[in-house]
Amino acid sequence: MQHRPPSLDEILRRPDIWRGQSCAAVRSDSISTGHAELDAVLPGGGWPTGSLTEIFVERPGIGELHLLMPAASRLTHQGRWLALVAPPYVPYAPALASCGIDLQRVLLVRSANSRDQSWACEQLLDSGQCGVVLMWPEAAEQRDLRRLQHKAENGTAVSVLYRPRRAPPCPAAALRLHVSKRESHTVVQVLKSRGSTVANPVRLDLQAALTRRPPVLAEPWTTTPLPAFLQTAC
Repeated sequence: MQHRPPSLDEILRRPDIWRGQSCAAVRSDSISTGHAELDAVLPGGGWPTGSLTEIFVERPGIGELHLLMPAASRLTHQGRWLALVAPPYVPYAPALASCGIDLQRVLLVRSANSRDQSWACEQLLDSGQCGVVLMWPEAAEQRDLRRLQHKAENGTAVSVLYRPRRAPPCPAAALRLHVSKRESHTVVQVLKSRGSTVANPVRLDLQAALTRRPPVLAEPWTTTPLPAFLQTAC
């Protein structure tokens, strides 16, 4: 009697068969975003560490920075740095403090050109001292982005590239999101997610938090000396 060969579904249900997607999801280290709805659709249940995240923003000031504040708050109180490289506006210290950020662990880097920006990002990712590195590259070329991806994957920081809506995507990014505003909600759409399927958009009600707090990117900040780990790199 001739036996019917097993179907593909039957083979994939075998306990000794591993799917590459499942392996990638298991190996993804992450830090909770502080938003349960967003954690539910991200690989590893939060912001991935040791990889590059790309966030496309429909327009500035719609909650794209507040998405990172809960994770940054926890990490700065663990003694790690929150670094912001070339943000479009100067961070407003009282707003960061109201988000629970330890201001003694915030590093703002402003540079005159994209070459210096890329260098600063690489040094921060290489340092091993940063918990969160937020970057706003002006005109980074693909080779620069690949270098940043390599540095991010060799580290443990939450590494985020903020991009304008029409910028060309970075192929090296492990996670790509689009952030927009719909009525009173901040809408986060997963465009690319290594190790998991693309989920439906997540609607977050950040309005209450945004009205209770001043904008994070608003007004000048006093300058302080570079931390020791960057002084040695300069």
